[in-house]
Amino acid sequence: MISEMVSVPADHLTLSGDFVVPDSSRATVLFVHGVHTSRQDPATRSVAAELHRAGFGTLAVDLFSETEGRRAEAMSEQRVDIDMLGRRLIAAVDWLGIQPDARTLPVVLFAAGAEAAAALIAAAALPDEVLTVVSWAGQPELADGFLERVRVPVLFVESGEDPEDLRSSGQAAERLAGPHAVREVRGASHRLREPGALSRAAAVVEEWFTEVHRPT
Repeated sequence: MISEMVSVPADHLTLSGDFVVPDSSRATVLFVHGVHTSRQDPATRSVAAELHRAGFGTLAVDLFSETEGRRAEAMSEQRVDIDMLGRRLIAAVDWLGIQPDARTLPVVLFAAGAEAAAALIAAAALPDEVLTVVSWAGQPELADGFLERVRVPVLFVESGEDPEDLRSSGQAAERLAGPHAVREVRGASHRLREPGALSRAAAVVEEWFTEVHRPT
């Protein structure tokens, strides 16, 4: 197993990441962080560990550099440059594409909150590199005009506790150019801190990957 801290070049700076590739990995799950969460959150590490046991590699990357981190914490979604985060995520996917141990593996983007919009922007730009996107309690509407360009399969996960969240995900799903599904998962929130949410998140990723992956 490969496990290392990495620096990903993007937007004339470097982004910090944690890169793990178990032996015989099935895919790489790219965890997107920056606005709501950090790659160092215990929840992220726990979900990643579950996926490693299931045979997935992971790259957890913060889309803000270390010097930008404090400023990002004070931002609301309305003040974040989603297009910029999308460009940085595209750079992270490109980085995976040149890693000897990951370049042949399918890429799954997993993002929550505002970061889910960045994942959809990256998926729209890289339909041949991104296999699928999992938006976990995300805010896909922030991707706006990019939604119609997303051709890869997308899974929207919501807790179902707020009908407005389900409605928002459903409306975003209808604008996509590719296959999609909206599912309710108890305890789903952008911080993954609810009881049982960690194991459910890992299970959802594995099940959705199995559903959409067609080996060539």
